[in-house]
Amino acid sequence: MSNFIWASKRTLDDLATLCGSNITLNKSASAYFENAYVVLLGWDPSTLEVAIKPLTKEDAISGLIPEDQMHNITVKSSYSRICNKAFMQEISEVAKLPFENDQCYKFKTVWNEKENVLIIDLKHREV
Repeated sequence: MSNFIWASKRTLDDLATLCGSNITLNKSASAYFENAYVVLLGWDPSTLEVAIKPLTKEDAISGLIPEDQMHNITVKSSYSRICNKAFMQEISEVAKLPFENDQCYKFKTVWNEKENVLIIDLKHREV
């Protein structure tokens, strides 16, 4: 009998793809946003990390978070997408990621259970 290692349909890594106008999360990373109504987007220029925090509808309508800080997320069966061209332009400048000619970049993500956020480390790009 052969020693086959059978491939799984599930991607083992949570990945984010950053493009000029959006962040796309693969199926694995999207699992954290299945119940998200909207998200918060943030970044730390000193650590070059982007954070995506899911918010429920109750969070969104509570009035505790300014409406202009809430971003729509589209959750599909195999990916999720957050569109914000201005945010991506900031990320491009700070992280030195040129998005010309429809260039996109993949990064591993890590879920921070304590903060309830998905972290994208812009210092470690996937090839």
